[in-house]
Amino acid sequence: MNVLGDRVLELGPEPDAGGPYKNFKLTRDGDGVAWLLFDREGTSANTLSADLIEELDKVITELEGQRPTGLVIRSAKKSGFIAGADVNAFRGATDVGAVETEIGRAHAVIDRLEALRVPSVAVVHGFCLGGGLEVALACQMRIAIEDARFGFPEVMLGLHPGLGGTVRFTQLVNPMQAMPLMLTGKTIDARKAKSLGLVDAVTQERHVRNAVKDAVSGRLKRARPGFLNAVFSLGPVRGFLASRMRSEAGKAAPETHYPAPYALIDLWEKHGGDRAAMLNAEKASFAKLMVTPTAQNLIRVFFLREQMKKLAGDGNKIEHVHVIGAGAMGGDIAAWCAGQNLRVTLADMKPEPIAGAIKRAADFYGKILRKRTAVRDALDRLMPDMQAEGVRNADLIIEAVPEKLELKQKVYAGLEPKMKPGAILATNTSSIPLQDLRTTLEKPERLLGLHFFNPVSRLQLVEVVSHDGTDPQFLKEALAFVGAIDRLPLPVKSSPGFLVNRALTPYMLEAMLMLDEKIDKTVIDAAAKKFGMPMGPIELADQVGLDICLDVGDMLRSKFGDLLPSTPAWLRDKVARGELGRKTGKGFYTWKDGKADTSGALAMSEPSAEMIDRLILPMSNVCVACLREGIVDNADVVDGAVIFGTGYAPFRGGPLNYARTRGVENVVSTLDALTDKFGGRFTPDAGWETFK
Repeated sequence: MNVLGDRVLELGPEPDAGGPYKNFKLTRDGDGVAWLLFDREGTSANTLSADLIEELDKVITELEGQRPTGLVIRSAKKSGFIAGADVNAFRGATDVGAVETEIGRAHAVIDRLEALRVPSVAVVHGFCLGGGLEVALACQMRIAIEDARFGFPEVMLGLHPGLGGTVRFTQLVNPMQAMPLMLTGKTIDARKAKSLGLVDAVTQERHVRNAVKDAVSGRLKRARPGFLNAVFSLGPVRGFLASRMRSEAGKAAPETHYPAPYALIDLWEKHGGDRAAMLNAEKASFAKLMVTPTAQNLIRVFFLREQMKKLAGDGNKIEHVHVIGAGAMGGDIAAWCAGQNLRVTLADMKPEPIAGAIKRAADFYGKILRKRTAVRDALDRLMPDMQAEGVRNADLIIEAVPEKLELKQKVYAGLEPKMKPGAILATNTSSIPLQDLRTTLEKPERLLGLHFFNPVSRLQLVEVVSHDGTDPQFLKEALAFVGAIDRLPLPVKSSPGFLVNRALTPYMLEAMLMLDEKIDKTVIDAAAKKFGMPMGPIELADQVGLDICLDVGDMLRSKFGDLLPSTPAWLRDKVARGELGRKTGKGFYTWKDGKADTSGALAMSEPSAEMIDRLILPMSNVCVACLREGIVDNADVVDGAVIFGTGYAPFRGGPLNYARTRGVENVVSTLDALTDKFGGRFTPDAGWETFK
């Protein structure tokens, strides 16, 4: 046994110090069973790399010579089994042949593991993802600890499994259950894995040794492929099912934007009945995907996320959060924080918004938390607070009232005298500069912005906004807090609209002008989706709230003038009638159960390239302006922020990466042409002259 933190792992006999391997420990227990522990040097999680695979090859050679009575493979890391491939190895790949050769070497090692003539069992705790799951599938048996999670997230990087997983998974598990998991990248827990036949047993850590003995001795009842697997190996059946899969994939994203799901479907359809042919074809398909712009940009986005995580630092000191305003944003911020194990008090002027927020929280927890006790505990941490008593003990107060300067300042006047020393006052304002908000505060140094995005549970970004008087220590604590609640912090200097809303506003207002030009809303939304946006600007405006769009648009136009499209008068009329979008059930679309009714809303005509440029290029233009003005000081972080805060087409790599890929000269000349045709709102920013 080894003790890692507060977790005790059954890792077989203690290995001798100074063994022959850097990343593995190989021992044998009293029954002659070999225990192979993955323990990648210098990391907190196991990942597969070329050097680790090479060393695994040497381990297998030793095992072939020793012929133990059985083999147990597990991880010595607290974090889990194997988190997948080392993504660093994928960056910058351009040579299909070189990638195929490299993946072929790894294939050969995994095939040798599978061919070992001894009972082999993978014991899995924590995450078992991607290449890690492919290693487990190469073992004859799999035993899962109760906390294990399984999945193939390669599609998130524009790839599909590449170490034999497409073959072994679809042969072991019903392809109609296996393929969707690979096509979506979703993870499943140990119980679900057992029901699918992916694992043979689920046990607790203290019972691992007995479970291993049962597996090696043949007493463990192994999962076997079902009758349907044989049916699905028939070519005509695969052809029919593959057609259905392509149709479903098309609803999520087109092949031109995200080729990996379609490549996986092709692979299974053509070769699913021939193991050797599919293993060979998998290598070629994986290599072709690796060098695509989509894969390279999604790999870039993976590292942007890691880069932004590091901005949070560590040492979170926030334990009690008090949220003022239980509307759509405030209520969801409170629910998210309580779901992340923080104590939260939620205040509002009326009980109805608080009740609504608690109900939404209960529904949300019910979907994401697997145990009823966990749902109960999260709701216990989310406390209604009509009298705002939580202000006195809160470490962090988040104000989320409507976007009115005077209203926010009135709220501050009432709560500032009650705040304890060292508490942070944060505003969730989406647009109002902190220099304006701080003017009535006695201690303006503790005011900063924590700007969450809607929907809070899905959009990972939080803008952490500072003004020139913000206490650096409070700013550091706020960044750590954002990291602690599993969000990505973006440090920005206070400026109208900060970064994300300043970039998003011209996108949405330009769509309003297109409506003025009698272009159908479905065509406008189709133009954005053709570029790769997850939803069009008209639907997005409904999602955000037309009242919010109007307030932000007015505020930013008052600051930037003709650099922004004017707000149409009919939009004000729509807001006045209470047609605010999703939250009222009607905006540009009719909304039901949180979804826009787009049934029958087929684009009446094909969107033009000019329409796409009108919507998309101003976002890149604003991002360059924010860099030039020092609102954000890192171009990569700008790209990450716009992707994680708006859903900007991830396969494009961000608005600045898109400009580089397209060519800065082309972007500037196109903006010049749009300026000549439509006016000064398209004027290229001066920052393009020095942008690289």
